Amino acid sequence: MRTRTKGIQLAGDGSRSIDKLYRGERIYERLGKVSQDEAEAWLRDRQAAIDAQRENDLRRGDQQLFAAAAQKYLIECQRRGVRSLETISYHVTILLPYIGTMPLSEVCNETMEGFKDDRADDGVKNSTINRSLEVVRTVMNRAARVWRSDGKPWLASSPLIEMLDEKEQRRQPYPINWQQQAVLMMLLPSHLREMFLFAVNTGARDDNICRLRWSWERRIPELKRSVFVIPAEEFKGKRPHVLILNDVAWKIVEACRGRHEEFVFVYRRERVKNFDQAPAMAYQPVATMNNTAFQLARKTASLERVRVHDLRHTFGQRLRDAGVSEEDRALLLGHAIEGMPQHYATATIERLVKMANRANTARDRTTVLRVVNG
Repeated sequence: MRTRTKGIQLAGDGSRSIDKLYRGERIYERLGKVSQDEAEAWLRDRQAAIDAQRENDLRRGDQQLFAAAAQKYLIECQRRGVRSLETISYHVTILLPYIGTMPLSEVCNETMEGFKDDRADDGVKNSTINRSLEVVRTVMNRAARVWRSDGKPWLASSPLIEMLDEKEQRRQPYPINWQQQAVLMMLLPSHLREMFLFAVNTGARDDNICRLRWSWERRIPELKRSVFVIPAEEFKGKRPHVLILNDVAWKIVEACRGRHEEFVFVYRRERVKNFDQAPAMAYQPVATMNNTAFQLARKTASLERVRVHDLRHTFGQRLRDAGVSEEDRALLLGHAIEGMPQHYATATIERLVKMANRANTARDRTTVLRVVNG
């Protein structure tokens, strides 16, 4: 049954639906049991959205709003499977109140000053502000070099977006010593303890540890162990990296085997009572090691300066202290060097395992393995 507003239908059960042709576009939605006023408000909002879209579609390239350009960029990132899509979306979200309704022709270094000042007043570091500015710069570059309307670029040229100085605020690496490692390990839950110890014995980055997959494992029968080949799209250097496991890291991997079909490092909430019943939750991957448990542990240990990435620095420092050559350290840590192979012969892997084992001195190794064994 039609109502007082054309396009809004009232069903016998009191539910309302909308079926209306507006500016050549069909609007259809089942709203359920809502009031007439609510249905009319929904229809007005939808019509306003169509009007705004039509207005934007009629804009010339340089008059396209930054919000529309940012949306186009996010869609491209999604189609390409960009790993940092969620992070880029976050930066777009905080940028929109400042430049979202601004035509691209007006976006420039000066228009970003208010955003920079407000973020700095909120205590945000220059490095984080720069990540947002990099998103602006990328959108503007694509508008000038990639996107076209009637064969012409959206922008004649991309404006200069200046980055803030990060050097003064940059934190120096803080590799931990063996005593600090032991203290932190005792304060971490079991799943983080394994990941922590894996990090200081492989130098792997946080995201590679959290996303480490069994499908990346490659068996080396001659050595009776495995390596993990991290694919290029998952590695910071955009090239495959062979992750070498020393004795401690290999023992951790073996302990994790069988918990989850896809991921090596996983977590589940265990029961605190009724232990004869199944676990309360299934295993699931850990999003990041830098979670509440890690932050609480380092605070309790008075080691607030320690970041997850410092575990990588710790591995590198211990290799250097043990006399491992610069070339072998680069191979173990995945640093880019000229002529670096993407896959290693068995003999090379055997040598690198021995070099990785040097990260643990004879004096300290007993303590490390005791922690692994609980």
